[in-house]
Amino acid sequence: MLQKAKYGIRFKIILGYAVITVFFIISILIVNSQVSSMQEQRNYIIEHDIAVFDLTNQIEKHMLDMETSQRGFVLTGDPAYLEPYTNASSSWKEDYTRLYAMLPDNPEQQKKLELIRSTIQHWITVAGDPTIVMKKENKTQELDAFFKSDPGKKDMDEVRAQFKAFRSTVKELTLDRADKLDQMNRTLVFGFYALMALVLLIASGVAASISSSIVRTLREVTEAITEIASSKQSHRRIPVSTQDEIGMLGEATNALLESHEREYWLQTKVGEVVTMIQGMPDTRTLGGKLISHIAPLLNATYGVIYIVTGKAGQQRIVKLASYASSGENAGFDGFRVGEGLVGQCVLENRMFHLTDVPVDYIHISSGLGKASPKDVLIAPIAYEGQVIAVLELATLETFAPEHLQLLEDIIESLGIMINSVESRTEVERLLRESQAMTEELQTQAEELQTQQEELRVTNEQLEKQNRFAEEKAQELDRIRVELEEYTEQLQQSSQYKSDFLANMSHELRTPLNSIIILSEMLSENKKRTLTAEEQEYARIVHSSGNDLLSLINDILDLSKVEAGKIDIVVDEMNVTELPAHMSKQFMKVAEQKSLQFMIELAPDVPTIFLTDEQRVHQILRNLLSNAFKFTERGSVTMRVQTAEPKLVKQLFSPQRHDTVLALSVSDTGIGIPADKREVIFEAFHQADGTTSRKFGGTGLGLSICREFAKLLGGHIVVESEEGVGTNFTLYVPSLEPNKQRHIHETAVSFETDAPAAVVPVSRLTPAVPPSTLFAGKHILVVDDDVRNVFALTTWLEDAGFHVTVASNGQECLDALNGDVPIDLALIDIMMPVMDGYETIRRIRANPQLAALPIIALTAKAMKHDREQCLEAGASDYISKPINMNQLTSLMRVWLAKE
Repeated sequence: MLQKAKYGIRFKIILGYAVITVFFIISILIVNSQVSSMQEQRNYIIEHDIAVFDLTNQIEKHMLDMETSQRGFVLTGDPAYLEPYTNASSSWKEDYTRLYAMLPDNPEQQKKLELIRSTIQHWITVAGDPTIVMKKENKTQELDAFFKSDPGKKDMDEVRAQFKAFRSTVKELTLDRADKLDQMNRTLVFGFYALMALVLLIASGVAASISSSIVRTLREVTEAITEIASSKQSHRRIPVSTQDEIGMLGEATNALLESHEREYWLQTKVGEVVTMIQGMPDTRTLGGKLISHIAPLLNATYGVIYIVTGKAGQQRIVKLASYASSGENAGFDGFRVGEGLVGQCVLENRMFHLTDVPVDYIHISSGLGKASPKDVLIAPIAYEGQVIAVLELATLETFAPEHLQLLEDIIESLGIMINSVESRTEVERLLRESQAMTEELQTQAEELQTQQEELRVTNEQLEKQNRFAEEKAQELDRIRVELEEYTEQLQQSSQYKSDFLANMSHELRTPLNSIIILSEMLSENKKRTLTAEEQEYARIVHSSGNDLLSLINDILDLSKVEAGKIDIVVDEMNVTELPAHMSKQFMKVAEQKSLQFMIELAPDVPTIFLTDEQRVHQILRNLLSNAFKFTERGSVTMRVQTAEPKLVKQLFSPQRHDTVLALSVSDTGIGIPADKREVIFEAFHQADGTTSRKFGGTGLGLSICREFAKLLGGHIVVESEEGVGTNFTLYVPSLEPNKQRHIHETAVSFETDAPAAVVPVSRLTPAVPPSTLFAGKHILVVDDDVRNVFALTTWLEDAGFHVTVASNGQECLDALNGDVPIDLALIDIMMPVMDGYETIRRIRANPQLAALPIIALTAKAMKHDREQCLEAGASDYISKPINMNQLTSLMRVWLAKE
């Protein structure tokens, strides 16, 4: 409306006055422009030409000053005469530059100025400066000779002549401008009268045009309204040729007529559809009639109607009928709610209008060929806010707005009609079912009498079965009680086994501690008292002790698995660090056996993997240890890659895992016979189980690996060829983060590896030698085993300590309260009379001993021993057999803190 209102009657009148005013202002501006131009010409003559004359005179004056000053100095030799020369020599250049800049549009005059400049500079170079220099240097003869010829006079005469010619040209230009100024004045007078006549002519034309436009439009609108009033044809329109208020009136009348015609057309078509679908016997017939009538009505060349079946939560959208379907069935047979655009239409209860449909969307065919639609409509048909059907239409052209409006009007009535047909169909179905049920009830009533007799006989049989069931229940209760007793016995047996292994661990580690420490001291031969052969004997004893410790750890590990108590701590494992870990541990072994050790990391392996990193490392260490043990020549290869999906499906079905790592260890060793590949995973079994076997070992490593793999949710697969080599592959899936997997909560668990003392980085101290740090320090060793006391005392004294020994907790307290100041205490946990826990608690109860460094020693290796020692008040913890390097590090840390 705003676009049309700018051409209104008021606007036209204002526009007429505005046009006249604009032309009048233009006339004034033109005259003013001419006057301004004349004024500029006058000012130019006054300011420019006069300034040019002034500057030429000024430059000539500068030259005269320079000549006069030069001659005065030459005659008198007085330096005061040179001041005008110096000032004029710079001033003439400034005036010349200004004069030259005033003539940008006159190249001829600029050339004359350039000649003047060159003449002036020639005078300065030939006459001015040289004569002054000769006078300053008292070269009288040269001055006399110069003035006899006086070449400077010629330059000065030339400058005056050049300036005269220059000013003559300027004067001619000034006269030309004056003539032009007179001509412009005469032109201005004539132009002013011509503009006034033109403005008068334009004003008359604008007034005539505006009045004619208003009168003509009013006449046309009046005639059109008269024709419409006397005519019954509703398709007539008022011709509109203007964009003023009268034109708006005609357009509004035309819009009203079009609206009435559209409403009448819509109501007629909706009535036809409603009349056509009344009395339909079922929804399928209704759908066929409906799609056949609506499709051509909306200019659609293809269509499908779907109906929603089933109850909420189990609804399906089923195809009911189609229009102009080709050789294949039109549309899909059905959808779920929310599936595809049809399902989404049901879910959202809104219409989808697709334009620019892809070429391969669907083909509309006829006898002559086929084509793709341009527009697709998907419209929901609802009843009481619930979608009960969907109408999908396609056209080769585009759906016009009246088609969309007609469809919206039709679907409002279709919901009621479809629901009515469905309700009538359902009533008829229920009626048929009711009749069938009535007949069925009559038949069942007759059969009921027969069944009552049969029930009586059946009841007698049931009574007998109940008595038999009661007897069986009593027997099951007895079996249950026996199973509970057996379970309790198994638990006690498992507890006995755990206690036995814990005690055996203590009893074995205690003597083993002294064996390892003393044999290590003997093998080092610091006192140089042993022969090389005796030193080798000590190394063999030390190596045997470590082998025995490894056997104890394997037995405890296996018993822990069998006892059903293993904690799998799931955390992030950096897969890319695996090669570095394994290379660091086994590269020396490869070098000693002259084997090639290779580690391959596939590029598609994830950097972070969720699993128990400790257990994965333990499995890989066992597999690599076996590979190096059974390989005398060739190579050992470890590969880290992602498992193939097909193999994952075979190994882990029906479980699903996003990522499964395949960690394989291959060797070129002796291989495993086919009949031994299952036996090797059993405890204490090897491929060669005879007493004369070539390779040592307990046969526990693979059994532990298999159990750990199960706890990680994975598998170990072995491939081997006797005499060629073996390949073990660990398939481990990604687990859920931040969770622990517990097996049999009631069982007692063991720490399989001797837990290393954890020393925070902040506690580490610098390049201090034990002999220097430990010298003169007093250490208290508390242990009831004389073998351990002897081994520790010998080693500590060699390190520079003063050693005090106590065999139980009470002697420890007495020693601490004695005269000798103790710098550090090593306290065994398993002692008679007063164990290590109680001893440490009593020490910490004494305020004077609260800061004493205490390192707890234990050989029992029970889980949570470290936590219990720290809770009791120990500074740190180390397990037996004691690693002397580890003990040295701990003592260095705690003694350095003092």
